[in-house]
Amino acid sequence: MALHAAEEETIESLKRWWKENGKQLVVLVIVVFAGYTGWLLWQNARLDKAEAASDLYEEILTLVNTEPGVPISASSSRRILEAADELQTEYSNSVYAMFAALFAAQQHVRDNDLDAAEASLQWILDNAKTGILKQTDDGLLLTTNLRLGRVLLAKGEHERVLTLVNGIDPKTFAPAFDELRGDVYNAMGRAEDAREAYEAAQQAGSNSEALRMKLAELADET
Repeated sequence: MALHAAEEETIESLKRWWKENGKQLVVLVIVVFAGYTGWLLWQNARLDKAEAASDLYEEILTLVNTEPGVPISASSSRRILEAADELQTEYSNSVYAMFAALFAAQQHVRDNDLDAAEASLQWILDNAKTGILKQTDDGLLLTTNLRLGRVLLAKGEHERVLTLVNGIDPKTFAPAFDELRGDVYNAMGRAEDAREAYEAAQQAGSNSEALRMKLAELADET
């Protein structure tokens, strides 16, 4: 009898607790479940976006990887630009969009549309991530600045190129930036400055045939 009474007392206590706290518990469960469901949906949406961006970038890679000596066709070039534009518009926070913009700039240069090439490269720099948790790769940014400098040089904007290269820490890209600086000075008719820049490129580790030819041409001129 004592055990039966204790069980009934426990049941009554549970009933009272449920009456006092049941509604709050149900609300709490619903809130937690809704939050978890929302988090799962958000995660799935992120994964879907990442997969879609990856597919577009894979398509670009397939189009640019032609056989040696075989140029990219006009239709492939158009599709590269379309895919790059979609990545920049719909998936601008992804690294795929950054690299796609590099390929877009390459196609614009091929088409001799230097303004569009500049715009594609500038987009990368304008959208670079600088936060602690998410930072754009230094190699990508240096490559972008180097290509932007060459585009500006082709446009004849010599002072802008010098401002660009002189305001960058080139790190391991020092030989390429020194050579670009030499190209600018050469285009400006500043032969001595060009020679010094080319020699700096060699001292930084460049030993390309093209660089040796540039130095030889300067020597012949003087």
